[in-house]
Amino acid sequence: MKHFRNFCIIAHIDHGKSTLADRLLQMTHTLDDREFQDQVLDNMDLERERGITIKSHAIQMQYELEGEEYILNLLDTPGHVDFSYEVSRSIKACEGALLIVDATQGIQAQTISNLYMAIEHDLEIIPVLNKMDLEAAMPEEIKDHIVDLIGCKREEIIEASGKTGYGVDKILEAIVKRIPYPTGNSEAPLQALIFDSIFNSFRGIIAYFRIFNGEIHKNDLVKFVNTGKKYEADEIGVLKLGLVERKKLSAGDVGYIISGIKSSKEVKVGDTITHVDRPCDKAISGYEEVKPMVFAGIYPVDADDYEELRTSLEKLQLNDASLSFIPESSAALGFGFRCGFLGLLHMEIIQERLDREYDMNVITTVPNVSYLVKTRQGETSEVHNPSGLPEEKYIDHIEEPYIIATIITKSDFIGSIMTLCIDKRGSLKNQVYISSDRVEITFELPLAEIVFDFYDKLKSISKGYASFDYYTSSYKPANLVKLDILLNGESVDALSTLIHRDNAYDFGRRICVKLKELIPRQQFDVAIQAAIGAKIIARETVKALRKDVTAKCYGGDITRKRKLLEKQKKGKKRMRQVGNVEVPQTAFLAVLKLD
Repeated sequence: MKHFRNFCIIAHIDHGKSTLADRLLQMTHTLDDREFQDQVLDNMDLERERGITIKSHAIQMQYELEGEEYILNLLDTPGHVDFSYEVSRSIKACEGALLIVDATQGIQAQTISNLYMAIEHDLEIIPVLNKMDLEAAMPEEIKDHIVDLIGCKREEIIEASGKTGYGVDKILEAIVKRIPYPTGNSEAPLQALIFDSIFNSFRGIIAYFRIFNGEIHKNDLVKFVNTGKKYEADEIGVLKLGLVERKKLSAGDVGYIISGIKSSKEVKVGDTITHVDRPCDKAISGYEEVKPMVFAGIYPVDADDYEELRTSLEKLQLNDASLSFIPESSAALGFGFRCGFLGLLHMEIIQERLDREYDMNVITTVPNVSYLVKTRQGETSEVHNPSGLPEEKYIDHIEEPYIIATIITKSDFIGSIMTLCIDKRGSLKNQVYISSDRVEITFELPLAEIVFDFYDKLKSISKGYASFDYYTSSYKPANLVKLDILLNGESVDALSTLIHRDNAYDFGRRICVKLKELIPRQQFDVAIQAAIGAKIIARETVKALRKDVTAKCYGGDITRKRKLLEKQKKGKKRMRQVGNVEVPQTAFLAVLKLD
């Protein structure tokens, strides 16, 4: 075990951790030039297209130092705030972390929150200043920030460049010398933590684990502590670029197990694996239950695909433990699921993955957050969906979730960022200058206000320089109303939202205007209305397609034309009574992207 090192890479989005991971793999000859491609660990098409890491990836490397062979297990982690649960799971399986800071941009909000997470778990932190090859690098200034932040010595900060490979040998040496080797007893009963899993249509579920105590052999009879189910370890092994089979794994190892499990409910991330005949005394404390921030309904376009959608979501949940879902039904869309996500990007990625990996064509409703409703009888209920709201006469008040947001930005953009936060009903809590031109602003904001487009606006205001991180704080009473969208007097429940009364009129008007553009013209007039209770606050009309019935009347008495138009009018009225309006999928998506 003295030759094992388990470590993860933590950094803000776009600070070069995937590129640095590439160099580490090349320098340890884990993959040859034929297998190499940029961002080799980002194996999902989506990750490559967007240039972000979505999943944490585990890989084993072999490295020789001073004549001794070391085994390094790397867990590459995402940097975006929506995937912080992936980071927390990787941190739990490691003893050390590389903290990567961009030498041109300095410390950013997500770096700080991930760093605190690593410090909480007593990880050894190795600070690395990346992108040293760029002309815009400011090494001395940023080293000061790092020293202030983690209290390390200045000479402990390693200068490196993921692109050119400069300093990578020093990083490998520091991993071996500074990160402690795993503590654990190979003789003790088996105790292994599941930190991830994937579904393979040929082999069943493959669970990834880290062994803390004991050892596991091929064909051993093991059990999963939480579910109590017993399995035979058909295949075990380590994670290189692919899965590499081994006969035995012992304490300190990171590996995988295949035991022919077909049902996704039987594997839970954070569960403990132990032997049936010699179980461990207690399970490893797993992960905190993830708290979804944003809720939206996902419905199959074709109602017959409901069961298929359930299976797809279960398989996706194996690979992304932060996704949660429960069945629900809607009058407009039929049967579907109410899903909980960590943020809007997370929701977009899930939707995209359902389409690409499982070929599921789905409709997503307007996202919202969960509210606490206090009734006049003194009961409290949690509402995730506007249609679940009791009638207004029974409601005493509604409470909405608030967050504490940390924004780190250049001092030039303070004014416009404060204006943005105050427009979103935020209140300033704190303002600290990290250096002469970088400032950390802390705001308290309602979660519902940042769900839609807050992050995009923040990025455009600050020219991409501001970084943003948040955690939930509490629930507070709010003046909220239910905004219904009516088509020809019929409410479309999938478009209804809970919104602050001050924003309702403006939002209702914008939705009506947008829907007028998107709903195709029918043979009859379509009235689009926004309503609060029985009060209509906005209206647009999609005009009917009309045939020119008077074209054949050339000259003659006006009553001939009038007679034809009256006849047409009666037909349109009859049509309107029996006709129904289909809302296209683009309309649901456009509501999310209202600027």
